[in-house]
Amino acid sequence: KGIGVDLVELSRIKDICDERFISRILSDEERLLYEDMTSEKTKLMFLGGRFAAKEAIFKAISKGPGDTNYNDFSILKDENGKPYVKTSFFKNDEVIHVSITHTDTYAIAYVIIEIS
Repeated sequence: KGIGVDLVELSRIKDICDERFISRILSDEERLLYEDMTSEKTKLMFLGGRFAAKEAIFKAISKGPGDTNYNDFSILKDENGKPYVKTSFFKNDEVIHVSITHTDTYAIAYVIIEIS
């Protein structure tokens, strides 16, 4: 159905990171994970990765925040640490595959949406 990729400069996220930004980007489930983190670097990488993944999802579905909301999607991890997307946005049998990686400077996410 679609593919999307997004690259985020973590210094940019750090510069705009405030309570309003965090609330706009993270779902309730993601927010709980974020608040349990003690390292500021880990928090920044988490937030940057989630932002990149959600932007990649918007690109894959060809809709931006005007049609969807960052909170429509939760990027969680399974028991093996693999990220997955939890959402009620889709009404069909879409499956969202997501991969996120980080460096000290960047976070990147790649998304493939397929119809099963």
